[in-house]
Amino acid sequence: MRLGVDLGGTKTEIIALNDNGIEIYRKRVDTDPRSYQRIVGKIAELVTEAEAATGQVGSVGIGIPGTVSSRTGRVKNANTNVLNDHPLDRDLGGMLDRQVRCMNDANCLALSEAVDGAGAGYCVVFAAILGTGCGAGIAIDAKPWSGGNLVAGEWGHNPLPWMSGGEYPGPPCWCGKTSCIEKWVSGTGFAEDYARATREAWPPPKVSAQQIIALAREGNEVARSALNRYADRLARSLAQVINILDPDVIVLGGGMSNVEELYELAPPLLPRYVFGGEADTPIVRSRHGDSSGVRGAAWLWPK
Repeated sequence: MRLGVDLGGTKTEIIALNDNGIEIYRKRVDTDPRSYQRIVGKIAELVTEAEAATGQVGSVGIGIPGTVSSRTGRVKNANTNVLNDHPLDRDLGGMLDRQVRCMNDANCLALSEAVDGAGAGYCVVFAAILGTGCGAGIAIDAKPWSGGNLVAGEWGHNPLPWMSGGEYPGPPCWCGKTSCIEKWVSGTGFAEDYARATREAWPPPKVSAQQIIALAREGNEVARSALNRYADRLARSLAQVINILDPDVIVLGGGMSNVEELYELAPPLLPRYVFGGEADTPIVRSRHGDSSGVRGAAWLWPK
């Protein structure tokens, strides 16, 4: 049995998969982002409950919003700040008396979709999360590829390519840089772009990405223009990935992946930006949706 844990800023989820990859248990609880010890204790509690419910002992993999440094063995780059500088895998492994594997949640998405999701059967899978933030992971031959610095797939913190005059210099990002892709193609970035376009009253009223999509579908021209800008920026950003990695398939996850219009608008734009003017790379929605990260964490322990 494989146990996967998806540790997010607001929720922590555990799943149990049998040897055939079939889900046999699942539970979700709120994350307390204020205390590292409470987070570790809650994960250990979830593992214990899952094993009691299934009557089996399982391997444990965790997807985290950061990564474990190869230099220090401690978490870095986590937006759940209390995780940073702690040896999460070792601490939890000590509590559970077994080895625990940790990996960035976007890599877990890529692994899940490569094993038995929308990327199954492809050699190189690039999986992007378009949610509150923006990240990505890479799987090669159904195995996660983290890179020597453990930052492979950190697509969201490169600058938006081929910026127009109206886009430059771009909004500041929490990482300390300016005009990161995350600030343009995350759901948050989409909403902020719409807000900038409707600045007759400033600050503008807060409108969610879902509300903007609804307005666009109703024929609102400002919302439709925002969606078109978003699709073009997404295409530019993915073209940069194709120019470097040339994956066999691009899988989208996160809230914006549910916008059907993107699968019509973005692919025809790719040849404008891909070197040589040809781009047949399929862009598909994740098969497992919100469950992909937790399933990928379970698959950190292969057969």
